Amino acid sequence: MRTQVAIIGAGPSGLLLGQLLHLQGIDNVILEARSGDYVLSRIRAGVLEQGMMDLLRKAGAGARMDREGHLHEGISLSFSGRRERIDLKQLTGGKTVMVYGQTEVTHDLMDARQAAGAQTIYEAQDVAVHDFYTDHPRVTFVKDGQLVELHCDYIAGCDGFHGVTRQSVPADAIRTFERVYPFGWLGVLSHTPPVSDELIYANHERGFALCSMRTPTLSRYYVQCSLEDKVGEWSDQRFWDELKRRLPADVADTLVTGPSIEKSIAPLRSFVAEPMKYGRLFLVGDAAHIVPPTGAKGLNLAASDVSTLYDVLRMAYQEGRTDLLDKYSEVCLRRIWKAERFSWWMTSALHRFSDDPFAQRIQEAELDYFTGSVAGRTTIAENYVGLPYEVVG
Repeated sequence: MRTQVAIIGAGPSGLLLGQLLHLQGIDNVILEARSGDYVLSRIRAGVLEQGMMDLLRKAGAGARMDREGHLHEGISLSFSGRRERIDLKQLTGGKTVMVYGQTEVTHDLMDARQAAGAQTIYEAQDVAVHDFYTDHPRVTFVKDGQLVELHCDYIAGCDGFHGVTRQSVPADAIRTFERVYPFGWLGVLSHTPPVSDELIYANHERGFALCSMRTPTLSRYYVQCSLEDKVGEWSDQRFWDELKRRLPADVADTLVTGPSIEKSIAPLRSFVAEPMKYGRLFLVGDAAHIVPPTGAKGLNLAASDVSTLYDVLRMAYQEGRTDLLDKYSEVCLRRIWKAERFSWWMTSALHRFSDDPFAQRIQEAELDYFTGSVAGRTTIAENYVGLPYEVVG
């Protein structure tokens, strides 16, 4: 087989990159180890930055998002028994975020790719990348018991944190940075109306809480928990009682509870791999970086990587600007580290790290300081809606 760009992974980043390249006449093949149904079964959060919304529209996959997604013009930070609203739209010159599930984004991109007639190979086993430090990289995989060799110009590793692409990089060529947080998030999905029209992030002496939503009738709630906790130890009643304790009284009083339809515990970590380019292999999204979910940056950082890689590949093919390919890692990492910083700040300011009452008061003072001035609220708003994509060229 022969293609121009081999994309490993059919999650949102791989599908988005493939669709954007296809629309520019750049041939690409996506390889995915799992089935399409399995990919769609992954339940993830879905707060989309302004830049990702615009990118989905550019890819011709934003129509359903615009019809069914929910634009949010603000968020609230709860601490010291009160709630402070951050007016995202006013503070950023009109930018907003969209609540639209990652599963729906994936579905829309799959549909767009199928309609375009572009090739995605699901259940591709034993995927391996070869010769990416040469001018003739290739990917091998097994499909229906047959070994297949895919020759290409470039390889995009969109296969996640545990994927094969980053693991294929020589150990002496890569540097990683990591912080593992000493707690997790217990998340509950329920067929109940959201307690608020906008997200509420809560700092409480008992721990962090988040009130989110998927639709006007489907809510997503989280509480900070121990990494040693088991889902089975948390009955629905225990969860709702704990959530109410961590919210301001006026919010807790209006919370509608009900049976959970999904419940899970997720650990939190920060991770960055540098660089993100190895010869003709490019790491994209979770293959190169992870953020704690507090700042809603994971999916959005993947989208900004895609935007940068799409730009440099397009200019390499259409304008002969192969020199710009070497800027991919540098450009991406500037934005990634700023997003890592914001996610770290949100996590540090909102979660309980110890029983130290001094630390709790410092967190409350930090939140009071940032929400107490236009400059502080603007800093939060600008980061939350997403920093601008850097123009390459």
